[in-house]
Amino acid sequence: MTTTRAARDGEAARGRAPISRGRRLRRGLASSWQLYLLAAPALIFFLVFNYVPMYGVQIAFKDFIANRGITGSPWVGFENFERFFGSFYFWRLLKNTLALSLYQLLLFPLPIVLALALNELRSRLFKRFSQTLTYAPHFVSTVVVVGMLFAFLDPNTGLVNHVLGLVGLDAVQFMQEPGWFRHLYVWSGVWQSLGWGTIIYLAALAGVNPELHQAAQVDGANRLQRIRHVNLPAIMPTIIILFILDFGSFMSVGFEKVLLMNNNLNASTADVIQTFVYEAGLLQGQYSYAAAVGLFDSVINIALLITVNQLARKYSENSLW
Repeated sequence: MTTTRAARDGEAARGRAPISRGRRLRRGLASSWQLYLLAAPALIFFLVFNYVPMYGVQIAFKDFIANRGITGSPWVGFENFERFFGSFYFWRLLKNTLALSLYQLLLFPLPIVLALALNELRSRLFKRFSQTLTYAPHFVSTVVVVGMLFAFLDPNTGLVNHVLGLVGLDAVQFMQEPGWFRHLYVWSGVWQSLGWGTIIYLAALAGVNPELHQAAQVDGANRLQRIRHVNLPAIMPTIIILFILDFGSFMSVGFEKVLLMNNNLNASTADVIQTFVYEAGLLQGQYSYAAAVGLFDSVINIALLITVNQLARKYSENSLW
């Protein structure tokens, strides 16, 4: 009797029409509509501000004329790209952008080191004080940070040059000398973002199983050995993901801060691709040319992101996709 019932159920299942994809989608929306509603604002934001503007990328291959619009402007192919690659300032812009990006990338481990150090603090009060002290600069505006640099490093009234004068040294034109620009840009950025980046690694360290540390202590491991063999492997997936994301914006040097710190005296090291796009596009009205330069920068970022993600997936178990 059981066999007969199973046979009838199998025949009914075979005779039933397959559920269409649209029907499955409607069922999924009906069962989880609250989650889709919660995600809708973020999806709409990215759609409006990231995907819809991609329609205008085509002006990089056109001679854009405002009164004709995007579709009415004539095509020029790769003429804007050839003009940029053949310009006398191409290599200077590329060198400065790469130098700043590599400088910042070399300091990528600093938040990891700070997180590991804070995680080992015994005093909870001192740990909270240290965390607050390090991530509070994140809330300081970039304009204010650059204003602080000008105030502290002024050759006449700045605190730093005042101290140099007390020890018998000459005043230094920090904000005007090209050799100082990259150091000031990068280390002021470290001061501003170090503590905030540490929070992510502290959250990852909070998920480390205490039994692993207890087992390591039983085996005779000291604190440094437990950091190396327990804490670091536990947060390695987080480190890899953040490293991939940082590499994905390798060519995107902070535009606002560079623009505020840039002047005629330090332009030889301060001019980067992002500031050039701003000057060519908005100040000089060369929209197609600026779009081509910006597209070149974005293509390099995408290529680096895909390459580093593939390498991470090949040599580890963690990647973005």
